[in-house]
Formats: sequence, structure tokens, C-alpha cells
Amino acid sequence: MNISIVQAMIDAIDKPAIFINQSYIIEAVNAAYRDTYPVDIKLGYSTCYQVSHRNSKPCDQCGEQCPMLESKKTSRAASVVHIHTTSEGQSYCDILMRPIFDGNGDLLGYLEILDKLAFASNRPAAGKMIGESEAFKTMLNKINRAANSDIAVLLHGETGTGKELVSQALHSSSRRAGKPFVVIECTGLSDSLLESELFGYEKGAFTGATTNKKGLVEAAEGGTLFFDEVGDIPLPMQVKLLRLFETQTYRPVGSVVTKKANFRLVCASHKNLKQLVEKGEFRRDLYYRIAGFPINLPSLRARKSDISLIAKHFLSQSQEKKRFSKNALEKLTNYCFPGNIRELRNIVDQAILLADETVIYESDIPDFDDDLTGEELSQVDKITNDHSQNNVEGKGFFPIDKVMTLDEVETVYLENVFKGFEGDINQLAGQLGVSTRTLYRKLKKAGIKEHY
Repeated sequence: MNISIVQAMIDAIDKPAIFINQSYIIEAVNAAYRDTYPVDIKLGYSTCYQVSHRNSKPCDQCGEQCPMLESKKTSRAASVVHIHTTSEGQSYCDILMRPIFDGNGDLLGYLEILDKLAFASNRPAAGKMIGESEAFKTMLNKINRAANSDIAVLLHGETGTGKELVSQALHSSSRRAGKPFVVIECTGLSDSLLESELFGYEKGAFTGATTNKKGLVEAAEGGTLFFDEVGDIPLPMQVKLLRLFETQTYRPVGSVVTKKANFRLVCASHKNLKQLVEKGEFRRDLYYRIAGFPINLPSLRARKSDISLIAKHFLSQSQEKKRFSKNALEKLTNYCFPGNIRELRNIVDQAILLADETVIYESDIPDFDDDLTGEELSQVDKITNDHSQNNVEGKGFFPIDKVMTLDEVETVYLENVFKGFEGDINQLAGQLGVSTRTLYRKLKKAGIKEHY
């Protein structure tokens, strides 16, 4: 193998990159990689795991996924998200490992290219997403891949999972980072109001339009347009949005002049848009236009190991110099957080005020509105998913040869409605006319999880 050729290939890459052999030894490195790590890299001696992790053994022997092993299994490129020890401290990196073969098809080694993920951290950091769970890392990988293109992104996740923070990460990591990031709150806007806010209007277009007004589409020129809760947009307005997204053109209200738009589209919704499409409440063509690259934001209960990290992050942002006791963090970790990260922040803020000392004890954590643990809530979620595809007639629920208590009737009804309902837990609660939290309590009281 001609190392000079490999070195020239490495030097042509504008991201931190190295070439390693099958024994993890670095044989070529570019300047960007050397600048990333505050250690002396000796070609032919230093290993990738010593430089990036300060480890004496490969990643797979230290509890992490090794991209080289994944690439070796398939003879194809592989990627993982790791936390590296860089010159800036602990930093998230998206690692792409690509096998390099000679003309005879023999493996020469691996090209490793790094993307530093400045929008995430595994420790308290202002303005960054916090976590280190596998679900969190999977999400980071998708955010990074989407950020490097102009593809339309659809963020889906429960309320409070951080959709706006993810949309900002997509923008700040893209080539449009220097341009505007404009948020459009779709909930509660009428057709006419949404249209005038989006497209702007001409003087005299309607009563009260005394001057020309620039719309949010124009305000986002060259940047990112983020539609939050896109599932709440009325059907008539969806037609105009489809035209905007497909043609990148629009007309201000009251104008006959067509304007050209230039923006990157990111949408978010806590609703199941596919189900809305089937019900005729959301246009199918619009759905496929906005869902070019779907990213699911995991619930906090799917990121249980991240709860204490995020709680400490919120605590570090306060003016109070306090810390959590071990039992307080355990109490937080075992709670289900139906309100996700937003609810966690509220609870931390309350605990700071309730704590009389510099230590926040378990007794300082406010009582939760329900007593479901994260494990129990995960089981409820599993029941929902397992039975969401089943259908029942909705008849013959109750035996007619005996009198049942109201609690028994409610239990039987909940069992049957769970079998037939095709939506998620939040939608079911809405149709039953109760809060999601109340539904969780009723499910636990009925012992439904023990029936399946």
C-alpha cells in the first residue's frame, strides 16, 4: 500500500479523518483530525481508541459499538455516534467508517471521517440537547445526516420531547446556519390568519391592512422555516401550503404578483399524521411532501438513563447553587414523565424552590399527579402498540346475566377499547374525554396490563 497516496486522499477531506489498519493503528491523518485531539499522534503506533477515547482497548471491549467491527461484518460503510475526548472536552462525534480495498479486492484498512455534533452534549451545556442513551444517540445520527442536506424533515414525538430544539439543531448544523430560523405556530390559527402570517399582504387587501406587510416565508429567505404542530393546519390551507412546498412560490394576500421563496422545510407534530391522512383530515400529497426524512423523538421514558443528566442540566441553569441527592435522582428516574422534558424542567424548578438546603432531597421533589413508574408506563405503551392494529365490533362488551359495578364496567370497556383503538395513548385519552394522565391512572387501577 502506498501511504503517500492514502495521505493525499486524507488531506483532501475537509473534516477530521484518519486511515487505520485492521489493528486500529493510525497510518495516515489530516490536520483537522490532529487539531481535534490534544494528543501527539504517532503514525504507525497510535491507535484510534487511544486518541479519541483514552482507552487501552477497542470500543467494543469498553461497552460501545465499534464501527470497524460493523464495517468488517458487511464489507460496507458503517456509522455510529460516540463521545470523544477532544481539545474542547467531551464531545459528540458522528463517525463514518469506510473499508478501503485494493485492485484485487483485498482489504487495506479503513477510512474514518468525523462529524463533530456541536448541538449535543453528555453534560450540562446551555442551548444543547443533553443525553447519552442509545435512543438519544440514534436520534443524533439522524439529525446530523438530515442537516447535511436540504431534504424536508418531519419531526414526530410526544408533547414536550424537544421538537423545536431539534429543529434548531437541524438549522444550526446546515449550510443555511447563517440565515434566519423562523418558527410558525400552527395551532389555533384560522385559514385567513395563517395565510396572511405566512405570505404577508398588500395594503388594502382587507380591513385593517393599512400598509404592506412581509410574511414569514419572506422573513425566512435563505434559512429554515419550521412549522410546529403542522397537523393542526386546516384542510383548505393545506392546498396552498402544498403549492408553496412544491413550487417554492407564493402570492401575498391581495397581490397578483408571484414571489419566489428559498427556505429549508422542517415540520413537527405530536399527532400521527398517517392516521390523519387515512381519516381524510390531512392531505396525502402534503404528507409525502413534508415527510422526506422522518425523525422520531423518543419519549423521556425511552431515555431513562438520561433523566438524571437532564435534571442536573436544568439545575445548573438556575441561580441557586444546589445539587440532587442520590435518592432524589432515583425518584426522578423512576417517574414516567407523560409531559416528557418540559415536565421534568417544571419539576426541577419546583424542587429548587422547595429545597431548604443546598442539597435537594427526595422529599423536596414535588408529589407526582399519578403513581405510575416509568416501567409501568412502558408496559402500557407496549399494550397500546400490540393491540393498535386489532379491531372489534364494539358490541357485546358486557354480560347481560349479571349486574356489574361501575368499576367493573369501566375495566371491561377499557380492555375492549384498547383492543380496537388504532391511535396512540394521547389520542385515545382525547376521544375518551380525559387527560392522558387520568387514562394512565385508570389503566393501572383496572390492571389491564395483567390481562395481556
